[in-house]
Amino acid sequence: MAGLKYMSGFGNEFSSEDPRCPGSLPEGQNNPQVCPYGLYAEQLSGSAFTCPRPANKRSWLYRILPSVKHKPFTSVPCGDLTENWNEVEPDPNQLRWLPFTIPKTTEKKVDFVAGLHTLCGAGDAKSRNGIGVHVYTCNTSMVDRCFNNSDGDFLIVPQQGEILITTEFGKMMVEPNEICVIQQGMRFSVDVFGETRGYILEVYGAHFELPDLGPIGANGLANPRDFLCPVAWYEDRKVPTGYTVINKYQGKLFACQQDFSPFNVVAWHGNYTPYKYNLKNFMVINCVAFDHADPSIFTVLTAKSTRPGVAIADFVIFPPRWGVADHTFRPPYYHRNCMSEFMGLIKGHYEAKEEGFQPGGASLHSIMTPHGPDVDCFEKNSTAELKPQRVAEGTMAFMFESSFSMAVTKWGLHTCQKLDKNYYQCWEPLRSHFNPNWKPGKQ
Repeated sequence: MAGLKYMSGFGNEFSSEDPRCPGSLPEGQNNPQVCPYGLYAEQLSGSAFTCPRPANKRSWLYRILPSVKHKPFTSVPCGDLTENWNEVEPDPNQLRWLPFTIPKTTEKKVDFVAGLHTLCGAGDAKSRNGIGVHVYTCNTSMVDRCFNNSDGDFLIVPQQGEILITTEFGKMMVEPNEICVIQQGMRFSVDVFGETRGYILEVYGAHFELPDLGPIGANGLANPRDFLCPVAWYEDRKVPTGYTVINKYQGKLFACQQDFSPFNVVAWHGNYTPYKYNLKNFMVINCVAFDHADPSIFTVLTAKSTRPGVAIADFVIFPPRWGVADHTFRPPYYHRNCMSEFMGLIKGHYEAKEEGFQPGGASLHSIMTPHGPDVDCFEKNSTAELKPQRVAEGTMAFMFESSFSMAVTKWGLHTCQKLDKNYYQCWEPLRSHFNPNWKPGKQ
């Protein structure tokens, strides 16, 4: 959408006012007796009041009517959105899904909320500790409806079709190869422009932050200046027929009615905002001598647990880069992990599995489930000439990695009918190369 403006930075103290109402931000205080333009002051807290300053998140919103003005919430059907991790028996197998079906506009109109499907997850929103992985498949915009997640933060990864997200803080256009984060409690509505699909990583009880860089230094990976936050925009719109606010609360959906648009924030300031990021801006670190570095070097954002170095979830990408390692099997190594690895593909072909893993599909390698390159990848790269080459050109795969042992939902295992039952066969042709008569030679 041409003309949208943003402010740059990650976790900054931002301030913004709609240019139609200059001076709408109060000067020198947060809640004056009477706000400019007769607005209401409302604080949105993303952390406890007493959190240390580096972790303290809140914003002040100056709005035409406060969000408390609504009819009571009532329960509504959740569709395929769930927090029930015990619907089906656990499955420790390597799992791969073909691209998830997007409903045809000619068959049924499905908006973003109706098109949410939970694939896997673990933990509990009530105890504020957990994770959910969802896909969205939709074909129509939300009309006089908004969504509010009281349980946690949404990290949204569009795969097909751009999405225009209207929030209380302003508007963001998010295209494939970009991501956005809508933090807990922020109301938003999604416009689409055709058949649309993407992935969502939801975390309870923590917010996403930039990973520590350690010896990398002061710069690198996802640089703070490349994150973009919307600028204030409001509509003073009455909706006599009823505006629906959908609230995800304790894993269930509830809805309430009000007679005005919730996007009535004329001005705001604070450090608790939605934001977006273009993955092409990621400054890639890679090995330049030998061996295949651990994928943690590709971490864009992390939601930390209380254990140092252990994440509730990391968002990791596998971007275009140079491969130059000598004497090295360059693709990802064979692996068993104490973390769960969920992968998706935005575009292109993933280097470890050229076939079968398709854009709009996914895979899950659960805790301690073996995984690694298929037979074609292994054979080709075991004998390849090791000259400098571009890796993942035109491709963007990503991983949601979590310390939680994630359970797959009934929708993921059965209802979606996209589970690739033959996935295990990509490793079946692997053969032994063991030679007991091998002797050390010149390397």
